Amino acid sequence: MLSRTRTPGRPTGNRSAGIRVRGRVALASAATAVAALLAGTLSATPSHAEDQSACRPDGLYATPGVDVPYCSVYDAAGREKMGVDHQRRVIGYFTGWRTGKDGTPAYLAPDIPWDKVTHLNYAFAHVGADDRISVGADGANNPATGMTWPGVPGADMDPALPYKGHFNLLKTYKKRHPQVKTLISVGGWAETGGYIDENGKRVDSGGFYKTATNADGSVNQTGIDTFADSAVAFVKTYGFNGVDIDYEYPTSMKDAGHPKDWALANARRGGLNKGYAALLKTLREKLDRAGATDGKHYLLSVAAPSSGYLLRGMETYRSTQYLDYVNVMSYDLHGAWNEFVGPNAVLYDDGKDAELAKWGVYTAGQYGGIGYLNGDWAYHYFRGALPPGRVNLGLPYYTRGWKNVTGGTDGLWGTAKSSSCPAGSGLTTCGDGAVGIDNLWHDKDDDGKESPAGSNPMWHAKNLEKGVVGDYAPAYGFPAGTKLTGTYARRYDATLTAPWLWNAEKKVFLSTEDEQSVKAKAQYVVDKGLGGTMIWELAGDYGWNAGKGQYEPGSTLTTALYDAFRTAPGYGARRATTDLPSQAIDLGVDVTGFPLGDSNYPINPKIHLINNTKTTIPGGAELQFDYATSAPGNAKDQSGWGLKVIRSDHPGTGNVGGLKGDYHRVSAKLPASQPLAPGASADIDFVYYLPTSTPSNWTVSFGGRTYALAGDLARGTTVVDPGGPTPTPTGTPTGTPTGTPTATPTATPTGTPTGGTCTAPAWDREAAYNGGATVSWKSRSWKAKWWTRGEEPGTTGPWGVWQDQGSC
Repeated sequence: MLSRTRTPGRPTGNRSAGIRVRGRVALASAATAVAALLAGTLSATPSHAEDQSACRPDGLYATPGVDVPYCSVYDAAGREKMGVDHQRRVIGYFTGWRTGKDGTPAYLAPDIPWDKVTHLNYAFAHVGADDRISVGADGANNPATGMTWPGVPGADMDPALPYKGHFNLLKTYKKRHPQVKTLISVGGWAETGGYIDENGKRVDSGGFYKTATNADGSVNQTGIDTFADSAVAFVKTYGFNGVDIDYEYPTSMKDAGHPKDWALANARRGGLNKGYAALLKTLREKLDRAGATDGKHYLLSVAAPSSGYLLRGMETYRSTQYLDYVNVMSYDLHGAWNEFVGPNAVLYDDGKDAELAKWGVYTAGQYGGIGYLNGDWAYHYFRGALPPGRVNLGLPYYTRGWKNVTGGTDGLWGTAKSSSCPAGSGLTTCGDGAVGIDNLWHDKDDDGKESPAGSNPMWHAKNLEKGVVGDYAPAYGFPAGTKLTGTYARRYDATLTAPWLWNAEKKVFLSTEDEQSVKAKAQYVVDKGLGGTMIWELAGDYGWNAGKGQYEPGSTLTTALYDAFRTAPGYGARRATTDLPSQAIDLGVDVTGFPLGDSNYPINPKIHLINNTKTTIPGGAELQFDYATSAPGNAKDQSGWGLKVIRSDHPGTGNVGGLKGDYHRVSAKLPASQPLAPGASADIDFVYYLPTSTPSNWTVSFGGRTYALAGDLARGTTVVDPGGPTPTPTGTPTGTPTGTPTATPTATPTGTPTGGTCTAPAWDREAAYNGGATVSWKSRSWKAKWWTRGEEPGTTGPWGVWQDQGSC
């Protein structure tokens, strides 16, 4: 049933399709400076900040053996530092193809509201046939590195830089606005599995599908290493602060992503998740090593789908641990790829979504009545694995729309079906997408014809609402003097938090975004503690030109976000909503064994446990964990572990107006006859009914104690072995969700007594310690910079793991 809520071949969650202006040039290789860096001819000065681990965000993977300079980006609470007037992220995608060279309005670096944004993602680089990152061959027509704009105010090139184009301007403006971070975004809808060459032709090179995953579904580590090395060199060469991966999509669902990629991607579906995880882990580690050398932390993010269909095939999105934050593409939730007329970027479900209703989502009991085509649901999916501050809500500065709409209320939840679909779309039936003056930003199909999508920048939509044909119309093929037919009446649904334009005469529905909806979504971000917002794309924002009496590209919506966030409290930096123990053990957990694609329903993976400690975990030991309320609270097991939901932050059914809380908490007990010896493993057959991200906030209770798990990567925990000498906790564990009393260990550490007035536990050669853990040793206090085991304090040198805190 779940698989039917999207038309095969055009799943929701596609950011880029239908909104790329004609004449876009995306190119093949910018290799000269990158090759020089790879060869070692460029260098950076190392910097070693103190106690970097104290700034690591909660749950972020720490590359072993690397002193990552987290404090260059994060504060002592693990929150990103963005400036006193930027309490939340405002991430804008800046695209390379709106150059103005084709006569349409340009959007260049001088047009960016630099004082209103916190991050800029340049879209797009791609993966070349050689597995390396690329923006094309250097030359005067390369927008990224070669193009110039003589006579355009503010677009003067810095002659000191060895490249021109957008990258020259970005670096120039960053000098004036050093708080703004820039990332190179790789991939996108059209360039995940190939790239567009300098002639505007697509090259089916395989892209991420080939680079990360071999033909047999195994991980292509050679390709991944090549790409990651080139990406690190690239950010150094052009002065970026990190990498944003826009891989659309590493899901096991058949026919997801660009139709031109299906032949290659479908054959690899079973291994795409593993390849994606390996790609992000490798990037994280290589960026961390480069950052340790350069004295600055490099960011790694992804553009993630919001569609429940796509996320179902991405298993539990295990790769979130490697990311500084996730940019959720909480738009393209409805569009002309099918006939169901609804908002592009609805924030909440209203229980009336025609697409969901058709497939029984509201009435089939196993779904809990939860509508999953909305931003709130998508946020809660990722909230299961991440603190709120590592999730950003996506906002579209463009429209989606249909013509010949029937039914619904002013078109909302009506239908508009067509049997004539764009060539190359892979569809046999689709929606009757709006065209002409209602489709200003449109792609062309494989036959060179307009792709009906109702895709417009918001400044054009505002002119339609006002009854104005802007003076830019001739540049898009509409003769001077073009008149509008009918009236575009603005409508707004407060339950959905969604505006739209309804032309009753033409039966045209255009889903929009404006100040009312953006302010409401900004308040949602503040109230829920999210990290901020992500914008696709900045060029769609609007401003009013009183002299011309028309809307033009501007910064109205971005300014509204800035104003909403500048005095907001800091974002939510902690993943758990209840107190967890301060001591953790190395009981490994993985969620694996997902059936492929459409066979994966109900969602039925295995929770694989492996005991990496030196102690047998006895039968009857209780495991608890949280999973996101994006799935209903009816999870169960088929393994005899007695798995049950013991607490729900969203009790009941349905999610009209939003999910009430973040987690369902689950309890399961190791069968009495199945103790888990050191090195042994066991599986729980886990069953749930809507997608949820990686379970988190684990505890295990036995022997009168409750422990966290090391794999949660939580801040402030010390890894211990439960059976050996256990260091005294640095603070009494602040919560034992199982209700088991916390006991003080009585065993004496094997290490030499420290004597004196040392209050921290003695260092134990057999214990594992996370970054930030404090021990005493030989009458001195020591703090670990990163995870360690068996390294004696005082022997690791000034740049080693143990930082001397002085005598005690």
